[in-house]
Amino acid sequence: MSANLVVSNPAALRSKALDLYSATSAELERVMREGEAPTFDELVGWEWDGVNVGFVPGLLGIRKFRKGFYRGPNRVSDGPEPCVHGYNIPVRQNGVENEHSAKPSDAKPKRFGFYRVHAASLSSRHNDYPKALLLDYGLGANGLDPSRFLRDFLVKVSADSSDLLLGKAYLALGVIRPFVGYFILRRALRHEFAG
Repeated sequence: MSANLVVSNPAALRSKALDLYSATSAELERVMREGEAPTFDELVGWEWDGVNVGFVPGLLGIRKFRKGFYRGPNRVSDGPEPCVHGYNIPVRQNGVENEHSAKPSDAKPKRFGFYRVHAASLSSRHNDYPKALLLDYGLGANGLDPSRFLRDFLVKVSADSSDLLLGKAYLALGVIRPFVGYFILRRALRHEFAG
């Protein structure tokens, strides 16, 4: 990835993300099945504005969020390699059509809900989408934070662009893995966080 990579048309990207937000579950599942994983280089050094799809996230006040990806030391000693890492940032819940604004501020965001990112095909248990990346919060050293049970699959919406991604989240609860929901990520901001 070029260090000069920029989001060339933010308005068009926002429009595509809103279109995807309105897609049916069957359409989102088709994208997950057909999509390819973004490369680590396409992710690292960027924060992505995210939107959870469906009714429940709105009720829980977690419709919008931000994710970041970085290269840094492993947060736990075991886990698949090669890998990169990531985190979540809470944002103001001001409607999906409005800009994301980090809490407590864009200048000093709160980073939490860390995860390890690796090819889903490397996981013996979480490989439902073998062409996807797996965001494994169980390898994020999150302590007692409930996020440690999350497992997210991530693919590019379009093979020719890494600016818009689709994710599908599950909970890892022993032998059961309930589906949590789909989410959309839109490339947003450069960052220098390294763990």
